[in-house]
Amino acid sequence: MERLNINVSATDYKKTSDELRSELSLLEKSVHGKNDFVITDYEFAFGWYFYVISINLELIKKLSQQLGKEHDDLKGKNLEKKFLTLLTDKMKKKKLKIKLAIKEEMESTKFGIF
Repeated sequence: MERLNINVSATDYKKTSDELRSELSLLEKSVHGKNDFVITDYEFAFGWYFYVISINLELIKKLSQQLGKEHDDLKGKNLEKKFLTLLTDKMKKKKLKIKLAIKEEMESTKFGIF
């Protein structure tokens, strides 16, 4: 099973992980998925909580088909980046101090956490 791993940096683990869990559960229900994501435990450093969300790519593919044009209009060059944009936009509306990034891209960059 292919997965998209998203690094999360947040100042409040409980609040952000609860909001992410809630949002991902709604997306999962909308495409009739089940157990399609996992949120890991956190590490705390420099006043931030760092953790990972691992999402089944099938959920993301189904969601993109369901959203149609709305998905096509999202910023991003591929399926994963468009999903990251969607999730980031949903979290911004909740006024959380949070940063999301695709894990594999962060590991291949020299710029670090942010």
